[in-house]
Amino acid sequence: MKRKNLILVALIIGIAFAYSACTTLAKDMTVDDFKTKALKHITQISPVDAKALFDKGVVFVDVKEPDEFQAGHIRGAKNIPRGTVEWMVPKQVTDDKNATMVVYCEHGSRGMLAAYALVQMGYKNAKNLEGGRSAWEKAGFPLE
Repeated sequence: MKRKNLILVALIIGIAFAYSACTTLAKDMTVDDFKTKALKHITQISPVDAKALFDKGVVFVDVKEPDEFQAGHIRGAKNIPRGTVEWMVPKQVTDDKNATMVVYCEHGSRGMLAAYALVQMGYKNAKNLEGGRSAWEKAGFPLE
């Protein structure tokens, strides 16, 4: 009888922990909430600061879709669409978690989320180009 009660108590505790974990993970967030959270963890850089890194040979990662990339991108950038960043950056850019890289999209939002994913993966120096390719172009910097 004691053993059955012990098993029952352990089962109830296990179910309580499982339920608690599920409700903790399932947090309602708006897009703005998610962006605010991302901004707390990433470095945003201006086009001028990005250009200084560009001139030093830092890798630029364009996270737009291939057709958008073909329509215009920062010279020398590697095109790795946002949906593949987590898999492809370590393979096609670097697996060095200390390497500096500038991530960007057209206007900044996808770049911000890509930079956030990279920071979560341990890339300490992934930076987002604030305003994306369009801000770079507006600043008069080179495109292909």
